[in-house]
Amino acid sequence: MSTTAIGWIGLGKMGIPMSEQLIRAGYPLTVYNRSKEKEAFLQGMGAATAPTPRQLMETTEIIFIMVSDDAAIREIFHGKGGLLTADAEASTEQPTAAIPSPKGPHTVPPGRILINMSTVSPAISREMAATCRQQGHHYLDAPVSGSVKQAEDGQLVIMVGGEASVLEKARPVLEKIGRLAIRVGDPGAGNTAKLVINTLLSVYAQGLAEAVIFAQRNGITTEDLITLVNNSALGNVFIKIKGEAIIRDNYNAAFALKHIAKDLRLAKDIGLNTPLGEVAYQSFQDAEATLGNEDIIAIIKQLQPQ
Repeated sequence: MSTTAIGWIGLGKMGIPMSEQLIRAGYPLTVYNRSKEKEAFLQGMGAATAPTPRQLMETTEIIFIMVSDDAAIREIFHGKGGLLTADAEASTEQPTAAIPSPKGPHTVPPGRILINMSTVSPAISREMAATCRQQGHHYLDAPVSGSVKQAEDGQLVIMVGGEASVLEKARPVLEKIGRLAIRVGDPGAGNTAKLVINTLLSVYAQGLAEAVIFAQRNGITTEDLITLVNNSALGNVFIKIKGEAIIRDNYNAAFALKHIAKDLRLAKDIGLNTPLGEVAYQSFQDAEATLGNEDIIAIIKQLQPQ
């Protein structure tokens, strides 16, 4: 059993299976989530809970954050009881089954490693990295490529921005979550890489949707098209999974359309202006209001002629 104490903040569709991997690997885990019912499942597996992010940080050495957007990151880091708030602001409530802080209550020794796995802007990662550095801590932005299935199997791909030496310290833990972790640059670079990949993902999704619509208009069934594509040089895991979803008319969200719409806005903010990128950006912005809670491949509904 590993003795490195791990903290996890954010128990959404990805956060739960990712944190499960760490419990199964034998790491002592403390979790924090705004909606407390999601903590109960991991408590049943042996995780402790903390009443605030700050108190979670007091009792853990490596802290993972997996939340939805820049606003959530700002709240987790700087809100009441946030990770980087002053010691005096911390709650007096104690974490459950936590590892005591070696310097007493509400004190965080320097040297914590904060790993932000959220898909957020490069700018907020650079900001949080600078603040962590000022307080004697380390920050990595480490978003992932993959969905719930890859999270459940520990097969995510992790792109990292930050110091190489810090990545090497965290690598044994990251290897329990993903099959590959690559440093792509300084703070914010991991987020930039993720926005590039998700721009390509949006083009893939729209391209597949348009191909299905084009085939249907010309008398080719979706089943035959997907079989042909999957057995050609164009076949890949994405087309296999999303093609099956279209065939089954199943748009339950593995990766919600509203998230790719948000990611494309972030990509625009850092300079996305290529022809296909612009088209995908507009398609997903137009679809978000009505299809935002459905899967990314529900973009086919937006593109279908009415």
